[in-house]
Amino acid sequence: MCFYMSQKDSIPKVEKRFKAKVDRQETFLQSDFINGFDFAQVPIIRDSTPQSITTQYHWGLVPSWSKDLDFRKNTLNARIETLAEKPSFSKITSQRCLVLATSYFEWHWNDDKGKTKEKYQIFAAQDQLFALAGIYDAWINPQTGNYYHSFAIVTTQANPQMEYIHNHKKRMPIMLKKEDETAWLDSKNDYKAFAFPYTAEMIAFKVPQ
Repeated sequence: MCFYMSQKDSIPKVEKRFKAKVDRQETFLQSDFINGFDFAQVPIIRDSTPQSITTQYHWGLVPSWSKDLDFRKNTLNARIETLAEKPSFSKITSQRCLVLATSYFEWHWNDDKGKTKEKYQIFAAQDQLFALAGIYDAWINPQTGNYYHSFAIVTTQANPQMEYIHNHKKRMPIMLKKEDETAWLDSKNDYKAFAFPYTAEMIAFKVPQ
Protein backbone atom coordinates (compact mmCIF):
# COMPACT_ATOMS: atom_id res chain seq x y z
CA MET A 1 0.00 0.00 0.00
CA CYS A 2 1.07 3.63 0.15
CA PHE A 3 0.23 5.78 3.15
CA TYR A 4 3.37 7.88 3.45
CA MET A 5 5.36 9.88 0.89
CA SER A 6 7.49 12.98 0.38
CA GLN A 7 7.40 15.90 -2.04
CA LYS A 8 10.33 18.13 -1.22
CA ASP A 9 11.07 19.81 -4.55
CA SER A 10 10.57 23.54 -5.16
CA ILE A 11 7.92 25.08 -7.38
CA PRO A 12 10.36 25.99 -10.20
CA LYS A 13 11.76 22.46 -10.27
CA VAL A 14 8.33 20.83 -10.29
CA GLU A 15 7.04 23.17 -12.99
CA LYS A 16 10.08 22.48 -15.19
CA ARG A 17 9.83 18.70 -14.74
CA PHE A 18 6.14 18.47 -15.65
CA LYS A 19 5.93 21.46 -18.02
CA ALA A 20 2.99 22.83 -16.05
CA LYS A 21 2.27 25.78 -13.75
CA VAL A 22 1.28 25.62 -10.08
CA ASP A 23 -2.21 27.09 -9.67
CA ARG A 24 -1.80 28.48 -6.14
CA GLN A 25 1.75 28.89 -4.94
CA GLU A 26 0.68 29.78 -1.39
CA THR A 27 -0.76 26.29 -0.82
CA PHE A 28 1.97 24.32 -2.61
CA LEU A 29 3.12 21.51 -0.30
CA GLN A 30 6.80 20.68 0.24
CA SER A 31 7.55 18.08 2.90
CA ASP A 32 10.09 15.36 3.69
CA PHE A 33 7.31 13.21 5.16
CA ILE A 34 3.62 13.36 4.30
CA ASN A 35 1.29 11.22 6.40
CA GLY A 36 -1.72 10.17 4.34
CA PHE A 37 -3.91 10.10 7.43
CA ASP A 38 -3.43 13.86 7.76
CA PHE A 39 -5.34 14.16 4.43
CA ALA A 40 -2.96 16.85 3.20
CA GLN A 41 -3.33 18.74 -0.07
CA VAL A 42 -0.66 17.10 -2.23
CA PRO A 43 0.19 18.59 -5.66
CA ILE A 44 -1.42 16.66 -8.52
CA ILE A 45 -1.95 17.04 -12.27
CA ARG A 46 -5.42 16.15 -13.55
CA ASP A 47 -6.24 14.71 -16.95
CA SER A 48 -8.60 17.63 -17.64
CA THR A 49 -5.92 20.30 -17.03
CA PRO A 50 -2.48 18.80 -17.76
CA GLN A 51 -0.98 22.27 -18.05
CA SER A 52 -1.78 23.00 -14.40
CA ILE A 53 -0.42 21.60 -11.12
CA THR A 54 -3.29 21.89 -8.69
CA THR A 55 -2.80 22.21 -4.94
CA GLN A 56 -6.46 21.89 -3.96
CA TYR A 57 -6.82 18.09 -3.75
CA HIS A 58 -6.67 16.19 -0.47
CA TRP A 59 -5.11 12.73 -0.19
CA GLY A 60 -7.91 10.35 0.80
CA LEU A 61 -10.73 10.12 -1.72
CA VAL A 62 -14.25 11.14 -0.74
CA PRO A 63 -16.75 9.80 -3.33
CA SER A 64 -19.38 12.21 -4.60
CA TRP A 65 -22.11 10.13 -2.90
CA SER A 66 -20.46 9.96 0.53
CA LYS A 67 -22.38 11.30 3.55
CA ASP A 68 -19.32 12.74 5.28
CA LEU A 69 -15.54 13.08 5.27
CA ASP A 70 -14.93 10.04 7.48
CA PHE A 71 -14.92 7.90 4.35
CA ARG A 72 -11.49 9.19 3.29
CA LYS A 73 -9.51 7.17 5.84
CA ASN A 74 -10.41 4.05 3.85
CA THR A 75 -9.56 5.43 0.41
CA LEU A 76 -5.99 6.68 0.57
CA ASN A 77 -5.30 3.85 -1.90
CA ALA A 78 -7.29 2.16 -4.66
CA ARG A 79 -6.44 -1.37 -5.80
CA ILE A 80 -6.21 -1.33 -9.59
CA GLU A 81 -7.44 -4.91 -9.87
CA THR A 82 -10.82 -4.01 -8.32
CA LEU A 83 -11.41 -0.41 -9.45
CA ALA A 84 -14.45 -1.34 -11.51
CA GLU A 85 -15.95 -3.37 -8.65
CA LYS A 86 -15.75 -0.84 -5.81
CA PRO A 87 -18.52 1.77 -5.53
CA SER A 88 -15.95 4.33 -4.41
CA PHE A 89 -14.03 4.08 -7.67
CA SER A 90 -16.13 2.37 -10.35
CA LYS A 91 -17.54 5.61 -11.81
CA ILE A 92 -14.28 7.57 -11.79
CA THR A 93 -11.79 5.22 -13.47
CA SER A 94 -11.53 7.80 -16.26
CA GLN A 95 -10.83 10.65 -13.81
CA ARG A 96 -7.09 10.21 -13.62
CA CYS A 97 -4.28 12.24 -12.16
CA LEU A 98 -0.55 12.28 -11.50
CA VAL A 99 0.39 12.48 -7.82
CA LEU A 100 3.73 14.28 -7.60
CA ALA A 101 6.33 12.79 -5.28
CA THR A 102 10.04 12.57 -4.55
CA SER A 103 9.76 9.30 -2.59
CA TYR A 104 7.41 7.05 -0.68
CA PHE A 105 7.81 4.87 2.41
CA GLU A 106 7.02 1.25 3.25
CA TRP A 107 7.83 -1.09 6.15
CA HIS A 108 9.41 -4.54 6.10
CA TRP A 109 8.05 -6.89 8.78
CA ASN A 110 10.74 -8.83 10.61
CA ASP A 111 8.21 -11.29 12.09
CA ASP A 112 4.78 -12.64 11.19
CA LYS A 113 2.89 -10.14 13.35
CA GLY A 114 4.97 -7.06 12.57
CA LYS A 115 6.15 -6.55 16.12
CA THR A 116 9.44 -5.28 14.73
CA LYS A 117 9.67 -3.42 11.44
CA GLU A 118 12.23 -1.73 9.24
CA LYS A 119 11.35 1.46 7.40
CA TYR A 120 12.39 1.90 3.76
CA GLN A 121 12.35 4.98 1.57
CA ILE A 122 11.81 4.32 -2.13
CA PHE A 123 12.97 6.62 -4.94
CA ALA A 124 12.77 6.56 -8.73
CA ALA A 125 16.11 5.39 -10.14
CA GLN A 126 16.23 7.96 -12.94
CA ASP A 127 14.34 11.04 -11.75
CA GLN A 128 14.29 12.52 -8.27
CA LEU A 129 10.77 13.79 -8.94
CA PHE A 130 8.22 11.30 -10.29
CA ALA A 131 4.50 10.67 -10.55
CA LEU A 132 2.26 8.07 -8.95
CA ALA A 133 -0.95 7.03 -10.70
CA GLY A 134 -4.06 8.46 -9.08
CA ILE A 135 -7.81 8.93 -9.49
CA TYR A 136 -9.85 11.85 -8.17
CA ASP A 137 -13.35 13.02 -7.34
CA ALA A 138 -15.31 15.98 -5.95
CA TRP A 139 -17.71 15.88 -3.00
CA ILE A 140 -20.19 18.56 -1.96
CA ASN A 141 -20.52 19.15 1.77
CA PRO A 142 -24.28 18.88 2.41
CA GLN A 143 -24.08 21.35 5.30
CA THR A 144 -22.06 24.13 3.66
CA GLY A 145 -22.47 23.46 -0.06
CA ASN A 146 -18.70 23.73 -0.49
CA TYR A 147 -16.73 21.41 -2.74
CA TYR A 148 -14.12 19.06 -1.29
CA HIS A 149 -11.62 17.78 -3.86
CA SER A 150 -9.69 14.58 -3.19
CA PHE A 151 -7.72 11.72 -4.73
CA ALA A 152 -6.53 8.17 -4.11
CA ILE A 153 -3.21 6.62 -5.13
CA VAL A 154 -3.68 3.55 -7.32
CA THR A 155 -1.77 0.43 -6.21
CA THR A 156 -0.84 -2.85 -7.82
CA GLN A 157 0.86 -6.09 -6.84
CA ALA A 158 4.45 -5.71 -5.72
CA ASN A 159 7.39 -6.33 -8.00
CA PRO A 160 10.17 -8.62 -6.63
CA GLN A 161 11.99 -5.75 -4.93
CA MET A 162 8.85 -4.51 -3.19
CA GLU A 163 7.79 -8.04 -2.28
CA TYR A 164 10.81 -8.13 -0.02
CA ILE A 165 10.31 -4.66 1.43
CA HIS A 166 6.53 -4.69 1.79
CA ASN A 167 6.45 -8.37 2.68
CA HIS A 168 3.18 -8.23 4.64
CA LYS A 169 0.74 -6.82 2.07
CA LYS A 170 2.99 -7.23 -1.01
CA ARG A 171 1.50 -4.16 -2.66
CA MET A 172 3.01 -1.02 -4.17
CA PRO A 173 1.81 2.27 -5.66
CA ILE A 174 2.02 2.54 -9.43
CA MET A 175 5.20 4.57 -9.95
CA LEU A 176 4.79 5.72 -13.51
CA LYS A 177 7.61 5.77 -16.01
CA LYS A 178 8.13 9.30 -17.29
CA GLU A 179 7.23 8.30 -20.83
CA ASP A 180 3.93 6.74 -19.64
CA GLU A 181 2.56 9.64 -17.61
CA THR A 182 0.56 11.00 -20.54
CA ALA A 183 -0.77 7.52 -21.29
CA TRP A 184 -2.11 7.18 -17.74
CA LEU A 185 -3.93 10.50 -18.03
CA ASP A 186 -5.62 9.48 -21.29
CA SER A 187 -8.88 7.72 -20.39
CA LYS A 188 -8.91 6.09 -23.83
CA ASN A 189 -6.16 3.80 -22.53
CA ASP A 190 -7.29 0.84 -20.46
CA TYR A 191 -6.12 1.35 -16.88
CA LYS A 192 -5.67 -2.42 -16.53
CA ALA A 193 -2.56 -2.18 -18.72
CA PHE A 194 -0.74 -0.73 -15.68
CA ALA A 195 -1.60 -3.54 -13.30
CA PHE A 196 0.64 -6.60 -13.49
CA PRO A 197 2.85 -5.25 -11.79
CA TYR A 198 3.68 -1.87 -13.26
CA THR A 199 6.64 0.16 -12.05
CA ALA A 200 9.54 2.28 -13.14
CA GLU A 201 13.00 1.28 -11.98
CA MET A 202 13.48 2.15 -8.34
CA ILE A 203 16.04 2.27 -5.59
CA ALA A 204 15.30 1.80 -1.91
CA PHE A 205 17.19 2.67 1.26
CA LYS A 206 16.65 1.43 4.78
CA VAL A 207 15.91 4.41 7.02
CA PRO A 208 17.99 4.47 10.25
CA GLN A 209 15.84 4.34 13.35
